[in-house]
Amino acid sequence: MQERGGRRKGTVERRAEITTSAARIFADQGYAHVGMRDIAEAIGVRGASLYHHFSSKEEILYAICLTVTKEPVEENLPLLDAAGTPTERLTALVGAHIRHLLRRRTEYLVGLHERPSLTPEHRADIDGHLQYYNRRVKDVLAAGMRSGEFRAMNPSLASLGILDMLNGVSSWIRGDADSDADEVVETYVTLLFAGLRAS
Repeated sequence: MQERGGRRKGTVERRAEITTSAARIFADQGYAHVGMRDIAEAIGVRGASLYHHFSSKEEILYAICLTVTKEPVEENLPLLDAAGTPTERLTALVGAHIRHLLRRRTEYLVGLHERPSLTPEHRADIDGHLQYYNRRVKDVLAAGMRSGEFRAMNPSLASLGILDMLNGVSSWIRGDADSDADEVVETYVTLLFAGLRAS
């Protein structure tokens, strides 16, 4: 059983390595200009080994898109379920969201530009994760408005605006550690709550 578990872990880790490497290749050369052979050569594996993990280039793109849609749902959204006021929970989410973008900057940019190349089925799945994330942010905003913490406004528009502002850091943020995002997080939290707080 331990051996099978080890092989399974190795497969998951290898898929993650391929996904990360392929994201860099797609970002540098463009998804349309890269084939499976190019990916295999760039990461130093045989074509057969690559096909063992992914059946197609589109499946790799789908895996890349999941790292910036499903992964934030699983890692960030539990912060909105934690104890605390809407302000405290949204503050925690803003920090986690920006730090995730720092770690996944290349994947986010590839997903943003290349998502139309996904199959309709995969695109619908990715859109579902995005819509759920947005809905959860909208819900915490609405809760803050009901409690009087946040000024009254359209929570749907507010959540879209907030996420657009946060996702925009992907075009310029740099760094190798979560701490490299500290100043960005502090600045964005200040800007965000200056606009949200009820007078």
